[in-house]
Amino acid sequence: MKSNDMHPYMVECAAEAARVARGVTAAQLTDPTHCSDWDVRALVNHWVLYTSHGLEHRALRKQLSEELTARDFTADPDWAEAYAAQLDRAVAAWADPAVWEGEVDLGMGKMPAAELAPMIIKEMAVHGWDVAKATGQEFHISDGAAGLVLDVVEKHGDLYRQYDGFADPVAVPDDAPVFERALASSGRSPELSSAA
Repeated sequence: MKSNDMHPYMVECAAEAARVARGVTAAQLTDPTHCSDWDVRALVNHWVLYTSHGLEHRALRKQLSEELTARDFTADPDWAEAYAAQLDRAVAAWADPAVWEGEVDLGMGKMPAAELAPMIIKEMAVHGWDVAKATGQEFHISDGAAGLVLDVVEKHGDLYRQYDGFADPVAVPDDAPVFERALASSGRSPELSSAA
């Protein structure tokens, strides 16, 4: 898939991530999630760091600072609005087709930008769904965006499982919606009840 085909999905997933973030209440930050050992605050901080700051830094070919990686974004009462604004900056940085060319130094090796970007889009969607489910919300994306997420999950699933990012795949019907198949392939049960 070409960069000009993927960028609209990045825009779409970022908008939905921002919408879900705005639906998280301060009282929910200490609630548990289905992600082992992570409460909503820890999950949100991971999500905000990598899908907004990380996304922009990758476009600019910069490393994340220690200050950013250690920050509790949710300590700011307006963290959801700050996240939405940072997502806008990150998505704008990737609007330049030249950014999709070449490689990105990850600090532990390099990866083609055009391969890394869809992995971050996947993070937006999958962790967006995680946050939504933990806070009584839904996460909705188009079948096109879901198809991109499914491709990433199937291509890199074994790598994510090595680092405990994914559990073993969950069985779903062959005719299940595309996003449900992507979630299931990442080890998430699409039928998981909200606020589980």
